[in-house]
Amino acid sequence: MAQDNGRDPAPALSVIVPVRNEAGNIAPLVAEIAAALRGRAFEIVYVNDGSNDATEQELRGLMAAHPSLRQIRHEQSCGQSAAIRTGVTAARAPVVVTIDGDGQNDPAFIPALIAALEGGAPLIGLVAGQRTGRKATGFKKLQSRIANGVRGRVLNDGTRDTGCGLKAFRRDVFLSLPYFDALHRFLPALVRREGFDIGYVDVVDRPRRHGVSNYGFWDRLWIGILDLAGVWWLIRRKKRVPQAQEVTLAH
Repeated sequence: MAQDNGRDPAPALSVIVPVRNEAGNIAPLVAEIAAALRGRAFEIVYVNDGSNDATEQELRGLMAAHPSLRQIRHEQSCGQSAAIRTGVTAARAPVVVTIDGDGQNDPAFIPALIAALEGGAPLIGLVAGQRTGRKATGFKKLQSRIANGVRGRVLNDGTRDTGCGLKAFRRDVFLSLPYFDALHRFLPALVRREGFDIGYVDVVDRPRRHGVSNYGFWDRLWIGILDLAGVWWLIRRKKRVPQAQEVTLAH
């Protein structure tokens, strides 16, 4: 069950930050998001995905200083896709940006994502950050290259990097997509399936500030293969919606 320590009126932009055990990374990232969006009406929605460290306490302490900050808590960890969906569902704005909670995504790129989304409307349904200068181990870079290569060949989604947490989209577009675990890794393909184009913005990757990654390779390898097959099936089974027009008697 998700619990919302909520706040007030409707902003124009919601920034969703899914986190699990990210104490130490929260305060600097909140400050950077607020600085990047100064002058805009926004909210920051942290989805605390069953953390058992000081994440909840840090967020509670920051909420007094940042009226735009909200925390929604999963009592148990449900995974990154579930956390993102919880955040988007709870978002009060029509435009949503997602960003990873470990500090590797730089919030300074958020305005460029929003500009690309607004500039391409209504054709563009999603703007995806594409990491450059990836700050990761050689093994993580290799696994990302393999995963992106296989996904690109199977789905032909035109996206070199779906693992970047920085994305911007319309809330209604996201909520129209079929939901499943690992949805966030297939957003470009699924948004294309709905008839939208995808925009891209190169973003500079940064090292993790504190802690260790909560997501591994081997534990999601076989599930990822099944998810890929499922998304391929969804795309193949998509039917074109017929254009219907009522015929009336001429006067």
